Amino acid sequence: MNVSEFDFDLPEELIAQHPVEPRDASRLMVVDRQSGSLEHHSFRDLLALLDAGDVLVLNNTRVIPARLIGEKEGSQAKMEVLLLKRLELDVWEALVKPGKRLKVGQNVTFGNGLLSCELLEILENGNRKIRFIYTGVFETILDQLGEMPLPPYITVQLEDQERYQTVYAKERGSVAAPTAGLHFTPELISDLQAKGVEIVEILLHVGLGTFRPVKVENVQEHVMHSEYYRVEAEAAERINRAKQEGRRVIAVGTTAARTLESVGRQGRVIPGEGWTDIFIYPGYAFQIVDALLTNFHFPKSTLVMLVSALAGRELILRAYKVAVEQNYRFYSFGDAMFIR
Repeated sequence: MNVSEFDFDLPEELIAQHPVEPRDASRLMVVDRQSGSLEHHSFRDLLALLDAGDVLVLNNTRVIPARLIGEKEGSQAKMEVLLLKRLELDVWEALVKPGKRLKVGQNVTFGNGLLSCELLEILENGNRKIRFIYTGVFETILDQLGEMPLPPYITVQLEDQERYQTVYAKERGSVAAPTAGLHFTPELISDLQAKGVEIVEILLHVGLGTFRPVKVENVQEHVMHSEYYRVEAEAAERINRAKQEGRRVIAVGTTAARTLESVGRQGRVIPGEGWTDIFIYPGYAFQIVDALLTNFHFPKSTLVMLVSALAGRELILRAYKVAVEQNYRFYSFGDAMFIR
């Protein structure tokens, strides 16, 4: 299976630079896997599209202000440090730009010395292992000095940093938002619950690996980066009950889908926590996920491969072609798709 099989033409002007207001005013394409039909809705129409008894599974991770701008100690050279993964209390895996300017043992300072970090090691994957030095509470200092790590294709400054968080974001740890959830408002969630739609929360801290380009021609040769997940016993029980009763389990976003499939065993969710590097592409047999809410993704990306595994590559590419023709907005702040 070749990466080029998941390519499509995407005009740059369709890459959303701003979120719509209110959140649920974004557009929603409904893709029916059985009939192959495509319908056009508003995201708030989800209230009519879901049934009582459906289970919506949300990823309640919260994005940290992971982008730090500082200076190389002993010089005025600007350095950017992007936090990727916490390894120990004060030790992180990070991206450092420009990486070649910082040698092992050298420091970067931020906020006039309020925070600094030392480069401990250059990892095999090219990322850096760093240790932070500070006085006080690290999270408080990070909130003060860090910036929201918006994707590089968003070139416009975000006025409200909370707009890159879901309204149900709780546990800090992601360096990118689970963007399918950005369309929900508290009112829509409340209305769905009043209708009888069950809301279940799980956790996956989103890393950059999910969004990195596939650099090999053969899809099967691509290696995903691992991300931390946790599924509580109560959440697993509620999902398993729905599966037993024949009710739909609908993942909100590819991160929720990957988490559910990581803990799926013979059609049941096994609670627990750990690290997952699951890579879902056509040929994969879904264990847990019956339907998916997701945004429109990059050409040739692992995310397009995941949705193609659920709906079929031909149907997804046809849906994307229609989305381009109908001027749907793409990527993090773009419109949504409901694959049912």
